[in-house]
Amino acid sequence: GAPTISIFLKPPGVVPPGGSTTICCTCQCGSGSFVLYKGSLQLHTLEQSGSRAEFSISNATYKDRGTYYCHYLERGTVLARSDELEVSVEELRLPRPDLSVLPGHKVTAGAEVMFRCTTAHPSTACYLYLEGQDRAQLFSRERGDYNLSHVQEGDSGRYSCQCYTLNASREWTAVSKALDLVVR
Repeated sequence: GAPTISIFLKPPGVVPPGGSTTICCTCQCGSGSFVLYKGSLQLHTLEQSGSRAEFSISNATYKDRGTYYCHYLERGTVLARSDELEVSVEELRLPRPDLSVLPGHKVTAGAEVMFRCTTAHPSTACYLYLEGQDRAQLFSRERGDYNLSHVQEGDSGRYSCQCYTLNASREWTAVSKALDLVVR
């Protein structure tokens, strides 16, 4: 079958103006090249030997907001296209939340794990990020908890969370410290 490309931000989350992040495109591919697009605009090409291309955004501005995706090419032919990745640039005005995991950082496969994102601000919604995934998970509103039942080795990795206020101005927190989950 055709190769598939993953696209994700490292570190994940909303980027503050002046901040930096890296758009990563990974693929179990040959030795072609990756092309990064923003909307219909072609931004960069990276000749690739290996499975990964990294495109840095430094000193981010509101112009860097938008929808990005990658193509993988061999000899001028597009063999694969990634999903779209939304990049948000916003002022991060609130202090970072604390991310904790129960029962702990190391669990056995099949266990149930609960992530909790704790913020000082009363009414917020929070996202749970797993580095390497392009989709963030929304914590359940009520308690700020996110449950993973029957965890597998694929759930291992580096998690963080980020919250925003549920008012008209939607203010964002900084991203929490990252936490490593190991599933064995």
